[in-house]
Amino acid sequence: MPTVLGIPLDVNSSYLRGAAEAPAKIREALRCDASNKWTELGVDLGAVGAFSDAGDLPLNDSPEKVEADFAEIERAVSGLLEKGECPVSLGGDHSVTYPIVKAFARRYPGLTIVHFDAHPDLYDEFEGSRVSHACPFARIMEKQLAERLVQVGIRTINGHQREQAARFGVEVVEMRALPAYDRLKIDGPVYVSFDMDVLDPAFAPGISHREPGGMTVREAIAHLHAIEGTMVGADIVEYNPGQDASGMTATVAAKILKEILGKMIAGA
Repeated sequence: MPTVLGIPLDVNSSYLRGAAEAPAKIREALRCDASNKWTELGVDLGAVGAFSDAGDLPLNDSPEKVEADFAEIERAVSGLLEKGECPVSLGGDHSVTYPIVKAFARRYPGLTIVHFDAHPDLYDEFEGSRVSHACPFARIMEKQLAERLVQVGIRTINGHQREQAARFGVEVVEMRALPAYDRLKIDGPVYVSFDMDVLDPAFAPGISHREPGGMTVREAIAHLHAIEGTMVGADIVEYNPGQDASGMTATVAAKILKEILGKMIAGA
């Protein structure tokens, strides 16, 4: 069963903080009566037992306690996996994906990660930190926590990160090369990491790092639906409510959550 888990941590953010407030806002938008609970794949998320919610983790979200917070994230996700549940985590900044995937790698050694993002997040270090939200996939790949990493929607890659992608064998699909449905024909377990800034800021302005030229919501959903293999978990990160004056981005994040949950339940 899919289980939603809130991870209110943004201490590893650069430029702006605020993503720690996202889990509550996404849940609020998901419950909003402006829309029903049916997904586009025909799954009724309002049905009893369709998915569960494990609440938010009690994190410190301070620079001095990053190691302890990462350990708590890994412990909590491992606990859900041990119970046979499929965690769908609501961040939080993108640094949370590293401890999440550490837990998944122990249970799914042949894991493929499909990463939606404007940025590759492959820096060896950023602003002196190796656990910055700009670094999680460097940590994941150097520790061989995934067999394959496919990055979709990238449009800010620099020289260093191109070198990192080549070093780790990352399959980078830049925004200008979309659609990329053929790259999503995957065998085995799949983990989806969805950074809200993969979307064009016209559709999702409530983010810290706005990068024009991104995916439409329809393009993102079409690529999510095209993923083959077994989706065993996911995260939605980098929504910043402080930048979301109209609340539109919360609605979009809830839509992405609905379609991820529906995809996992339907097994489509």
